[in-house]
Amino acid sequence: EVQLQASGGGLVQTGGSLRLSCAASGFTFDDYAIGWFRQVPGKEREGVSCLSSSESIPYYAISVKGRFTIFTDNAKNTVYLQMNSLKPDDTAVYYCAADFLPTSCTANEFDYWGQGTLVTVSS
Repeated sequence: EVQLQASGGGLVQTGGSLRLSCAASGFTFDDYAIGWFRQVPGKEREGVSCLSSSESIPYYAISVKGRFTIFTDNAKNTVYLQMNSLKPDDTAVYYCAADFLPTSCTANEFDYWGQGTLVTVSS
């Protein structure tokens, strides 16, 4: 059974950093793509960053490119999202997700979801 457990959200000031973690079970990163998404009330869930073994370069949304980094610890079966230079616009509930063969880093391509973790960036 695929399970995802996200953690690491919190309150941070503009310019600060946070690292989100997503502990995965029931699959390995060699077989499944993994992604981070975020959502604010009234808006669609947005793909922030996705990583798969079939793609050598991770995907990053333009709004986070150069500030966020996705990486995995395969020994712990955990994926991280390092978020630097945070802005108030980064405030959202962040979700990790996994799927076998998503064709893009969009929410409707991913079937397995962890619970969200709230990130609040104060101005």
